Amino acid sequence: MRTLLFLSAGLMLLGSMLVLARLFVAHYPAVIHWAAGGFLVLWLLVCAVNLWVGVARAGYSVAEELPILLLNFAVPASVALLLAWKLH
Repeated sequence: MRTLLFLSAGLMLLGSMLVLARLFVAHYPAVIHWAAGGFLVLWLLVCAVNLWVGVARAGYSVAEELPILLLNFAVPASVALLLAWKLH
């Protein structure tokens, strides 16, 4: 359940960043790529904090949390890269 919440939060964050970027695309055409890159960095940080919480607070090992981190990061990141490619 927590993984689904994280995935949906990542997709909503991506959507909000891309909507905000579309407001500035007329004056700065590369803003979509900047928004996608900023999202990737921000989302990797959020996923790393989630990994740390799972290891430090919940008692999971890094080996148990790493596949969750990869899933939580890879799905929104691939959608971000695909949308940045399609929207530009």
